Amino acid sequence: MSAREVEAHERTPVILVVDDNQQNLELLQAYLEDMDCVTIPANDGPEAMEIIAGDPPDLILLDVMMPKMSGFEVCKRLKNDPKTTDIPVIMVTALSEFGDIERGIDSGTDDFLSKPVNKLELLTRVKTMLKLKHLSDKLERTLAYLSEIEKQSQA
Repeated sequence: MSAREVEAHERTPVILVVDDNQQNLELLQAYLEDMDCVTIPANDGPEAMEIIAGDPPDLILLDVMMPKMSGFEVCKRLKNDPKTTDIPVIMVTALSEFGDIERGIDSGTDDFLSKPVNKLELLTRVKTMLKLKHLSDKLERTLAYLSEIEKQSQA
């Protein structure tokens, strides 16, 4: 992979927004309209897992309390899978008990947002997580590029 190919990997970030409440889903997407990103909605955990399996997003905003599969379960599955473990997850929750926060941390979440969501807080945290993801991805590609160069120089 050349340096030009490394740069070509930079693209508009994709954010998966997962919430079983249609109003919450639409509100989060509306808040994100000010950002240069693509949002994909999912109405529950199984739908989110299906979308992620097809084309992993750059960031996931994940409701905690959902039918079929909770946000805790979705997050745990993502973080236990080597293909998806590096996708940042921000749990969006009305839960505020310490046990719920502890459970979120145990499931592997990267951050929390409390409902009702504050737009400025949401945008700030999303930008920070996307920046970290971008730098992590860039480092990974650069290390792969350097490894390739090293192999070629030894041949």
